[in-house]
Amino acid sequence: MAGRRTPWGKPRPDAPDGGEAGEGKGPPRGPRNPWLPGDNGQPRRSASIEDIFRGSGRRGPGGGGNFPRLPQRPDGKSWFPLIIGGIALLWLGVSTVHMVGPKEQGVVTTFGKYSRTIGPGVSVTMPWPMQIVEIADVTSIKVDTIPEGETEKLMLTSDQNLVDLSYLVRWNIKDLKLYTFRLAEPQESVRQVAEAAMRASIAEVTLNQALSGAGRGTVEQNVRERMQRVLDNYRAGVRIQGVEIKKADPPQATLAAFRRVTAAQQDAERDRSNARAWAQQLLARAQGDSAAFDKVYAEYRLAPEVTKRRMYYETMERVLNKNPKVIMEGNGVSPFLPLPEMKKRIEPMPEPAPKGGQ
Repeated sequence: MAGRRTPWGKPRPDAPDGGEAGEGKGPPRGPRNPWLPGDNGQPRRSASIEDIFRGSGRRGPGGGGNFPRLPQRPDGKSWFPLIIGGIALLWLGVSTVHMVGPKEQGVVTTFGKYSRTIGPGVSVTMPWPMQIVEIADVTSIKVDTIPEGETEKLMLTSDQNLVDLSYLVRWNIKDLKLYTFRLAEPQESVRQVAEAAMRASIAEVTLNQALSGAGRGTVEQNVRERMQRVLDNYRAGVRIQGVEIKKADPPQATLAAFRRVTAAQQDAERDRSNARAWAQQLLARAQGDSAAFDKVYAEYRLAPEVTKRRMYYETMERVLNKNPKVIMEGNGVSPFLPLPEMKKRIEPMPEPAPKGGQ
């Protein structure tokens, strides 16, 4: 080891007279590169990538192992340039060729600025990071439920009553460029616009209209129109497909009392319906009797005596039809004979039904 330099070019302490080994016997050698595999007497030079990954590196004082050695091609050249080239080609292919689905569109930005919108199919752009493509589904209907979960959403009606509402909003993207760049959070904006439109529409109807089917349809139509008008003013690039009220109930705290009031209202309506039916029936009967009397009076005016006698006979027949009758004739007959009672006694009694099913 005497006369050898240290890796940093300084003479070793054990060199004679502190001189440099081999001084004057060859070309001057500079400091040895610690990344070279070994001291083979060659002049100083920089380490290449192949030298670093070559497996002939010497083990250092810390006991570190050798670097892995890359396999070589049949012609003796390294695979490293080909690997780098393959990675570059893969990066170019992934960042420049884009597949857009049939329901999708893509927004192309060049250094962060909008460039164009690409449609379904295969599109080619500049590689990343020069151009970036953001693909979104613009055809499928998105559904937002307001409120989420079982949260109570109270709104004030025109008659100063509270109603608990739960509803759905169906929408999709109309213009992807506006949807991407005009609003910071477009989906949250749609939810906020929906709530504002619903509160404005509920404030125009009464509680009974909000709870009834016909009133719900009117409210849903008004909410959809209001939302579309506001979002168009925002240039949000959103199309509202429809609004559907899932639930419309009184507040939970007053639900029991409201049910009792509803039951009382239903009972009152039933009683009113029965009274109207009875009044119509009585009126129809009175009108029929009046028409019959008019006809009898017309006949009476034509033949008063005959009509009077006929009416007498008909009245007596109607009165005596259900009463027991006793007819007596001749002298010497008792003024009263209990003939109906005697008739009942003479009539045979019905035979009792046989017992035991016989």
